[in-house]
Amino acid sequence: MSEPPGGLLQAAEERMGRIGAGAYACALCGTVLALCGLVGLLVHQPFLFPSLGPTVMLFFESPRQPASAPRNSLVGHGAALLAGVACLALFGLTDAPPVIQQGVTAARIGAAALSVALTALVLKLLAAPHPPAGATTLIVSLGILTSATELLTMALAVVLVTVLGLALNRLLGVRQPVWR
Repeated sequence: MSEPPGGLLQAAEERMGRIGAGAYACALCGTVLALCGLVGLLVHQPFLFPSLGPTVMLFFESPRQPASAPRNSLVGHGAALLAGVACLALFGLTDAPPVIQQGVTAARIGAAALSVALTALVLKLLAAPHPPAGATTLIVSLGILTSATELLTMALAVVLVTVLGLALNRLLGVRQPVWR
């Protein structure tokens, strides 16, 4: 059995069981994603995208797990962004419309499959598990967010979510390792 998380999360879980732990995760996931959304609204950029949801869920539902380490979040999403961009280039899709407009093509299938495979390989080699990165690389390799501005925004959103997640857990006494 793993070491208890400590802080408010452990207290909520001891007092109210799964309801307490769920309330902790609910409140903090909602807070962090609302703050990211607000930043996106203010700067008119996509500071909310699908893989941030599972990232914050990891931070607040299971902060002691290796996949929840802030280092793994940053490395994972960073590797995913790079793999997605590399696969777009490799398959000649840098100027292609997104899969939602163009439909599924052999090149898009190749880019999507290879980007996830490369992300998994890099994260395994770096001992930095972070499954939500698989969604990040698909967002890029499927052509959903691909411009330099969108990619930078995604990277900044990951940093923001990671900093907020770690800061809130630490503020509330939850032991979340930074580097694992």
